[in-house]
Amino acid sequence: MCKSHLSKSKQHRLIELFISGSTARTAAAQVDVNKNTAAYYFHRLRQIIYQVAEDETLFSGEIEDDESNFGGKRRRSSAGKVAVFGILTRSGKVYTKVIPDVRSTTWGAENRSRQHR
Repeated sequence: MCKSHLSKSKQHRLIELFISGSTARTAAAQVDVNKNTAAYYFHRLRQIIYQVAEDETLFSGEIEDDESNFGGKRRRSSAGKVAVFGILTRSGKVYTKVIPDVRSTTWGAENRSRQHR
């Protein structure tokens, strides 16, 4: 990361530990940084990964899309549940996004924005 006060060697070691699945606390002990520093660094890495994935997610070919509601009590009503929109390609690539409502205009627009024509 550009504006980090950590040395390049500590940054590279934290990235290695992040990739290997270590916890921030374990990484902090191994790299000799504060646990909050390691946790923040891991958080920033997740944000960067998310931003890159958001920018590069375009689908082409045959796709399937659907919306569903998660959480809340088990009943047919969507009250208290979170609406999630998803796209699946035949090759197995998946994109999901929490949407504010389940109107077809909302998830139809999201679907069109993710298709490469």
